[in-house]
Amino acid sequence: MMDRSCPGTVEPILEILDSKWTLILLFELFNGTRRFGELRRKLQPISPKTLTDRLRLLEERGIVTRTLYPGVPLHVEYELTECGKGLQPIFAAMWTWTQEYGAYLRKETNEMGKDGEKVM
Repeated sequence: MMDRSCPGTVEPILEILDSKWTLILLFELFNGTRRFGELRRKLQPISPKTLTDRLRLLEERGIVTRTLYPGVPLHVEYELTECGKGLQPIFAAMWTWTQEYGAYLRKETNEMGKDGEKVM
């Protein structure tokens, strides 16, 4: 059973995971170090500004590291910190939950009409 103070305790991580693109971005980084351009291609149609904003937030929170490689052309790589890698069990739990209940949720969604009412 979860502690009643749980919402306040998990609020920092919820603020991070709640923004659009962040979950998919983290999932991509679980597969290894990525350059900005790689992330942008993988996360189409994300805008460069949004991707930059999400990466900066993750970097500020200590979840991602940014490494700048000087030279021509200049390139930047992003990878998860140990703290960021610690999020993997959360993603694994979401995957397990989706495998168990995802079909039910998709069925419920398909049975809903445009106005959110259940179709009889």
